[in-house]
Formats: sequence, C-alpha cells, structure tokens
Amino acid sequence: CQAVVRGSWCGSGVLCRSWCGSGVLHWSSCHAMVLQGPIVQFKLSDIGEGIMEVTVKEWYVKEGDKVSQFDSICEVQSDKASVTITSRYDGVIRKLYYDVDATALVGKPLVDIETESGSEVIQEEDVVETPAMAREEHTHQEIKGHKTQATPAVRRLAMENNIKLSEVVGTGKDGRILKEDILNFLAKQTGAILPPTPFQEVQTPGPALAPAAAAPRPVSTVAATKPPLTTPTPVFTSKDVTEPLKGFHKAMVKTMTAALKIPHFGYCDEVDLSRLVALRAELRPMAEGRGVKLSYMPFFIKAASLGLLHFPILNASVDEGCQNITYKASHNVGLAMDTSQGLLVPNVKNVQLLSVFDIACELNRLQALGAAGQLGTTELTGGTFTLSNIGSIGGTYAKPVILPPEVAIGALGKIQVLPRFDAAGHVFPAHIMKVSWSADHRIIDGATMCRFSNLWREYLENPATMVLDLK
Repeated sequence: CQAVVRGSWCGSGVLCRSWCGSGVLHWSSCHAMVLQGPIVQFKLSDIGEGIMEVTVKEWYVKEGDKVSQFDSICEVQSDKASVTITSRYDGVIRKLYYDVDATALVGKPLVDIETESGSEVIQEEDVVETPAMAREEHTHQEIKGHKTQATPAVRRLAMENNIKLSEVVGTGKDGRILKEDILNFLAKQTGAILPPTPFQEVQTPGPALAPAAAAPRPVSTVAATKPPLTTPTPVFTSKDVTEPLKGFHKAMVKTMTAALKIPHFGYCDEVDLSRLVALRAELRPMAEGRGVKLSYMPFFIKAASLGLLHFPILNASVDEGCQNITYKASHNVGLAMDTSQGLLVPNVKNVQLLSVFDIACELNRLQALGAAGQLGTTELTGGTFTLSNIGSIGGTYAKPVILPPEVAIGALGKIQVLPRFDAAGHVFPAHIMKVSWSADHRIIDGATMCRFSNLWREYLENPATMVLDLK
C-alpha cells in the first residue's frame, strides 16, 4: 500500500496493527513514535511564613522519569524547615530548572512536566499566589515528619471544619486522606482538638515522692548519664574556601540581627536539684516501661509553664515598633537543639495542657526528628518561650540571646555535685545547676525576671509543690 499509514504507535518497537486510507489492514514495525501531551511548568508554590526563596537540597527525579500525582520531586530547604515537593500531575519530567544547592524562587518554574495526553491539567495559580494560605492547605507539599496527601476538595473540607490533616488517619492509597476520613473524624469529635499524645491514659506514680533528706545520687551515676564525648575530625585545607550562607545558617543571621535590636537584661541563679534527681530516679523505670526516655528537661519545661501562668508577660510578644504587646494563650516552649543541620529550636506545643509524661513523649519525638534532620515547619514555628540546655554539652553559664518575637529565654548549665551547707552548718553533697536568663528589658524589668526565676527554682527544688498546680 502506497498510502500514508496512520494510527497509534506504542513506542516499544514491536509489530503493531495500523490502517491506511484505502481501508487495508497492515502489520508494521513500530518506530518509537510517541503521542505527546501538553507540557506544564510546575512552579514552586508558596510555602508560607513569608519565605520567598529556598535551597534545592536533593532531586528525587531526573529528566525523562515518569511521575504520578503525589510522587516526590525534590527536597528544598528554607530558613525555617525542610520541605519535600510532590507532583500534582501524572506525566514525564522534561526539564529541571535548578541544580543541587541552587536557590529556587517561589512562584518560578521548578520543573517541566509533560502531562499524559487527555489528562486534566490543573492551573497552578490558585496555589502559587496565596501567601496567606495555611500550611495544611497546600495540596502538593509535604512537611517532613507530617506527610499529608489529599485532594484540594478534601483539604477545603478540612479547613472549613477547622481540622488539621496531620490528625486524620488516611485510608486511601499510600495513606491518602479521603473525604470519608474527614467525615468519620468529624463524627468522632466530641470537643476541642487538643495536641495528640502517644498515651491518653497517664497513670499516677504509686510510690511517694522522695523526702527532703533523701540521699543524693552517687557522682558516678550522674557522670554515667553524660553523652560520650565526640572528637571532631580535623580538617586541613590548602586554600581558603568561600561559600554563601544558606538554609538554617542564613536564618540565624536574620534572627540574630533582629535580636541585636533588643536590649537584653541578664539574670543568673543556681538551683539545688537533689530532690528532683531522686524523683527522676524513681520515675524513670516507669517511663521506660512505657517506652519513653525520661530526662530532666520535661520537669524544667513544666516548671517554666507553671511559672508563666503567674508571669504571663514572659510568654508574650511585641510588634516591630514595640507599640503593642500580645499575651500568648499557649505555652509553646522551645528547646534549642544542636543538630547536624545546625542550631534548631523546635517547641513543645501547649505545655500548659500537658503532663510531665506527655512532655517527655513529645521531646522524644522532637529529638528523633532532629537527629534524622526531619524537623518541619510545625515543630520550628510558633514558639513563645525558650530554654537552651547548654549543660548537655558541658557548659555552666551562658548569655542566651532572645529569639524574636519572644521576650525571654533561659540557658541551663550542667548538673554538678558540689558541697553545700545545711541549716545546721553541716556540709553535704548537692546537685547544683546554674541557670542564666535573658529578658527584653523594654517590657520586662529585673524584679519580674527575678520573681519568675525564684518560682521556677522553687518548683524544681521542691518538686512535690508542682502537684498542687498540675492540670
């Protein structure tokens, strides 16, 4: 047949059936002719928090790879969190616009995707140009540690009913959240949504709290709890190396520059933790029986929250012109962490509603995410008060720097066994920890900071008194 052969070609090189204009059926060899669909520029959506640029840390695809909706495309890092960008289309990657470690701009093309012929192409502009959109509304972004997959309709249903997708268990493919999951979640709701805790039932410790005269822990036991010292590998170079500040390092520059504008007031004190050491030794086996590591930090955080109830000005924020002060209802206590990505400050949300055990569970989760480099925007934003545990490395005193827009921060030193005198003048070994506070002296005076510190110290030196105020 001399007519031009028309028909579909599979692109696999096998014999295919086709027909010509004369109506004669032919079998011929397929020569990799592929019907192309429309090519769509997949733009980097707004990821909130006023972020306008990110650093591309890793590509999960290359040109020519086939992707489906919700498949991971790349990992980007802003000055606040690491975010995995996922595809909103089914198709083939045709172009990558950035190399690894390059800076990508919000609203600009990230990749070109050749969509499948006949598939519905969704306009991106409804996502890109919405800076006020909450993180839960982003259809194709995954904050590490809180993966949520849902269609725009499902996300809108969740938003209208004030439901966080991170609290809904998805029953669809690969954990995708369906409309039925949202409706079932609504049906089970009986009140306000509280922060989820690994254990809903908190048992009351059976043994009584340690008396004031309880023997302190041996020095060898305290020393055994210290993390092993790690010696960094020496680096020798033959020439100077200059590289731009990116990611969390760039965020530190921005934050500390803003902190420099705050007049810091410093206050230091020491705390006798002998009774708390005995109490923790009694409670630690019970916590480990529930699969949770119990450190001193949950007690420090809870005592701070109890103190903030009496001094709410320390759990506040001021605007840029220092004309208005906002008293925060939630006690979102941040904990400075030394991670492989640098200094990060995740926070425990709503400490005023949590028990010491609940705080320990959340700290275990945050530390695991920090060690894996998977702390996301949810964990790293919204803090109202911060504690920095320099003692975990070995420091005794520090001058902590306030993290705007917060107005106070504390630095905790290492616990040392030191000689002290009792009321009768006898020397005894005591577990002493130094604490250093910094406060925004524009709105917080020295007397307020001192009274808060005294109350916080009282809770820790006599942990039984915390029982009266626990909720």
